[in-house]
Amino acid sequence: MPRHPTPDPVGPGQESVWSYPRPPALDPTDEHVVVEFADRIVADTRRAIRVLETSHPPSYYLPLEDVDQELLVPNPHRTFCEFKGQADYVDLVVGERRSELAGWCYPQPTPAFAQLLDHVTFYPDRVDRCRVDDEVVRASDGGFYGGWITSRVVGPFKGAPGTRWW
Repeated sequence: MPRHPTPDPVGPGQESVWSYPRPPALDPTDEHVVVEFADRIVADTRRAIRVLETSHPPSYYLPLEDVDQELLVPNPHRTFCEFKGQADYVDLVVGERRSELAGWCYPQPTPAFAQLLDHVTFYPDRVDRCRVDDEVVRASDGGFYGGWITSRVVGPFKGAPGTRWW
């Protein structure tokens, strides 16, 4: 893969992930976001924050107030983002069903990302379904970035093998 890929054409009502900034931008949205797992609504909000970063599909961070927090179980896994700080992870548990490392949050985000305090996001491929305005989200490739791909965004998207140095 090329070091700097050619952005896909942008159609009406779409945005290119190649127009997103680095460091990332926070974009509050009133889109209707729903996360489902094991026949349960895990989250339902119109108060999400999209994190927009060059070459990455957006991640939708949901206010904990709009998430069924009883289904979230802390996981000891941690990662570090140079922009947002330390990420803490959660498993999602409904009855006998468990999705390890289903989501993450920033309990002490850096000052530039303070809006993410008390928000959580989920990997779309570790839950049964994520929807944005009734459109089912497609997970980004690679399993690391956790981006939410809808018809509204075009790539190519970072995450697949060979895209690490984009």
